[in-house]
Formats: sequence, structure tokens, C-alpha cells
Amino acid sequence: MPDNNTHDSTDDRTVTDGGVAGQAGQAHRNTDYLSSEVNLLNPSTQFMRDHLRIVWTGFVIWVLAVWGPVTATYLATDAMTVEMPVLGFPLHYFLVAFGAPTSALLLSFWYSRKRDALDEKYGIDHASVESAGHESGDATAADGGIDE
Repeated sequence: MPDNNTHDSTDDRTVTDGGVAGQAGQAHRNTDYLSSEVNLLNPSTQFMRDHLRIVWTGFVIWVLAVWGPVTATYLATDAMTVEMPVLGFPLHYFLVAFGAPTSALLLSFWYSRKRDALDEKYGIDHASVESAGHESGDATAADGGIDE
């Protein structure tokens, strides 16, 4: 039985972020996360650094998509309030009403593809956790470990 205080496990697989990590994703095995400082600007594992890079890139794209047209309308009112020849809407209205929701949808699709690629890179298989968790009676914990 694993020691819940040190998160040692007798199981031969390591669970990371809800999935089973393959050989490439097990470098963090000896990290004691309970006594380590959590720093979002300096993550402790390469998986966390890669995931944080994806999150920050998506955040910057989101800020530009949502606040870009608003800021451009404030800074260049004449250019942004012209009528669009096809739909008859002012450019700033079209960018906010159509562009922001569409970019959010595209951004969520982009994030899911990048996250799947990251999981594949580190050998994380979410399907095997589902089957392993139900067969052995273990449930996946919110922190990525096996809750017992």
C-alpha cells in the first residue's frame, strides 16, 4: 500500500495530470510536490513548463482578440467606425460581436490540439487511467495522483 504522506507508490506506472505517464514523462517521479514551492513562473518539471507555455500563449492570443478591437477603437476611432461594405456593420462592432466569440472557439480548438500533442509527447494516456481506475477501484485525484 502506498504511503500517502510521501506519495510513494508500489505501482509501476506514474499518474500525471489525470493520465498515465510513459517513460518520457516520469522525470518528476522523485519530486516531493508537497514540500516544494509551487511557482507558476518557474515550474518544476518539463511537462509543466511546456503546458504553461501553451497556457500563456493562449492567454496572450485571447487578450489580443478580446481587447485588441476595443483598444483600436479607442486609439483610432475614425478607422474603426467605418461601415463594412459587405454586412453594413461598423468595423469595431463586427470585430467584437463576431471576431471575439469566433476567436475563442478557435482558441479552444487550438488548445485541445496542443494539449493532446503534449500528452502524446510525454506518453500520457487518459484512456488507460479510466480503465485502470475502474478495475482496481482507485479514483483519479484532482492533483493527478491516484486517490485511495
